[in-house]
Amino acid sequence: MSARAAAVLVVLLLMLGGGALLYQRQDAERRPADLGELGQPVIKNLKAADIAAIRIAAPGSTLTLQRNDAGWGIAERDGFPADASKVRELVLDAIALKIGQTLAVGEKERPRLGLDTASATQVAFTAADGKTLAGLLVGKKYFKRGTDTPDKAPGDGRYVMLPSDTKTAFVVSNPLVQASTRTADWIDRTAFQVEKVKSLELRRPDGSGWRIERAADNADWKLAGAKAGEKLDVSRANAASYSLSLLELADVAPKGAADTGLEQPTVIDAVTLDGLAYEIKVGKLEGGSYYVSFQSSGELRKDAAGDKERAERLKKIEERLPREKILSEHVLLIPKSKLDDTLKKREELLEKKDAAAKK
Repeated sequence: MSARAAAVLVVLLLMLGGGALLYQRQDAERRPADLGELGQPVIKNLKAADIAAIRIAAPGSTLTLQRNDAGWGIAERDGFPADASKVRELVLDAIALKIGQTLAVGEKERPRLGLDTASATQVAFTAADGKTLAGLLVGKKYFKRGTDTPDKAPGDGRYVMLPSDTKTAFVVSNPLVQASTRTADWIDRTAFQVEKVKSLELRRPDGSGWRIERAADNADWKLAGAKAGEKLDVSRANAASYSLSLLELADVAPKGAADTGLEQPTVIDAVTLDGLAYEIKVGKLEGGSYYVSFQSSGELRKDAAGDKERAERLKKIEERLPREKILSEHVLLIPKSKLDDTLKKREELLEKKDAAAKK
């Protein structure tokens, strides 16, 4: 063999060897998972009892959950109670995350998975001394099949990454819906409840309003100051009072929130047959909810001797009074639909003249 032929053969062998190495590297990057990692925990050695705070940061917003003597509170809402079941859900989900697929990713691939700094949600679990126990980058939802509504669909899983290794992404089977910075996703929606109303008065900033009252639970409502020809629509009066027992929270406003409309509110005064009184201030309507603040007073009547049903109801009222005290210290957001019946104008509480004439 000539020297020239030998040189050509060496070059060909090098090319073939290089091609094989390149194919092996690309094949490794395409492999869905290292079989040794499948089913292994994503976050290792994280214990629920060690967690004192959880910080969730998404582009443009941050939410901090802090453990206190009463449970968990939302720092961005001046310590307003977080729903303990939702905190537990996130913690247990994070601890239970298992690797379903491993992906080698470069800087260019991270945005596609929602794992770059511009789009990822960062979750950090910290101890009481402020030390970070574990962290997780949460990216886009993972779908086994394509969907036309990825934003609304729950997803079959999630792309995640450990902050300590930004070249490796994992697919997990849990969509981690609780990894959210929206305060509305973290609160118990139960609001204050005004039951068995005895008198109800509405006062608007322009001076208009109305007042209805009754002597007992099953007694007829009377419209204060009714004029000749005016007749109260009993069903609407019932709806106006009963709606106050069905209130729920949409969210809690930040401390010191501006432009709430509570400087010149519509005021609802309600006195219950149980001896409690509520002054409810309704402010501006924003995003389908009213800004609301309230104060309660009076003393719960406990005359339930021999009446088991009433005794049980009074017990439930007593149990919720501590939460109502906490609610009274914050500006709440109440869905418009929950207050519509109570905020009706005076003429809307009256029977229509044609209906009254038929009677």
